[in-house]
Amino acid sequence: MKARVKWIDGVAMLGESGSGHGVVMDGPAELGGRNVGVRPMEMLLLGLGGCTQFDVLLILRKGRQQVTDCVVELAAERAEQDPKIFTAIHVHFIVTGRDLDPKRVAQAIRLSAEKYCSASIMLSATATITHDFEIRAAP
Repeated sequence: MKARVKWIDGVAMLGESGSGHGVVMDGPAELGGRNVGVRPMEMLLLGLGGCTQFDVLLILRKGRQQVTDCVVELAAERAEQDPKIFTAIHVHFIVTGRDLDPKRVAQAIRLSAEKYCSASIMLSATATITHDFEIRAAP
């Protein structure tokens, strides 16, 4: 896997993935930014959310669960001193579907966290990561 980050100006950057996709990152005004993109640490948190959602959806689909929507909400705490690493992350899944089995949803989340989600496993080296979920019935 490869990636490239090109400086634009101030502290704004263009991140380019090896698969050909781009994203703008920037910092707050007090650090020379113009707030035109997500912060790099926010990208890490978004990456965790995307990685675990990918796993959970794949596991639930293989288990023939009828998922119609899935939202992952993340809340993180960072250390006060540099390096301001993540120290705690809470991952909340909102899974919508028809006749969803709560045991299968819980198992999919556990498997993602403990076995499949590379981002979760890497970040858990420095942060306590907790999970919970709610199931909503599809209309």
